[in-house]
Amino acid sequence: MKRRIYLRPPGPDDETAFIEAVRESHAIHDPWVSSPDSPEAFRAYLERMAQPNHHAFLVCLPDTDEIAGVVNITHVVPEPFCSGYLSYYVFSGHERQGLMHEGVKAVVGHAFGEMKLHRLEANIQPGNEASIALVRSLGFSREGYSPRYLKIGGEWRDHERWAILVS
Repeated sequence: MKRRIYLRPPGPDDETAFIEAVRESHAIHDPWVSSPDSPEAFRAYLERMAQPNHHAFLVCLPDTDEIAGVVNITHVVPEPFCSGYLSYYVFSGHERQGLMHEGVKAVVGHAFGEMKLHRLEANIQPGNEASIALVRSLGFSREGYSPRYLKIGGEWRDHERWAILVS
């Protein structure tokens, strides 16, 4: 069976395509996520993701190498906690095709396999039904509700806390 996606880390050569994809995706990202939309913001993202407790993955299409989305594992805390935060977003034109399901599933497998994590947590705004459906389909469980949890687009936003443990 032909692979529909592959994962790779972002790099400096991705700047132009990444920023263009972010700008074209503003309508589907707002108000759910703030993604790097300028050269300075993209370089800061790469610098942040180069830290040992952060890991970034681009979800790419094998035939064209086009970037379909992004998955990040951040704030990884080693033993005894062995946990990290999962975030992700799709780029316009690739939504609702199952590509992010495959990409996030692969990253979760990587986190529990190679990274030896025990737990991943995803914090999602309550109205983001597509994102909630994605984590639910991957076996995440809703653990709680965090009022004014994260500042996105200049506003503090409530989030649901979803998590999965290694099986």
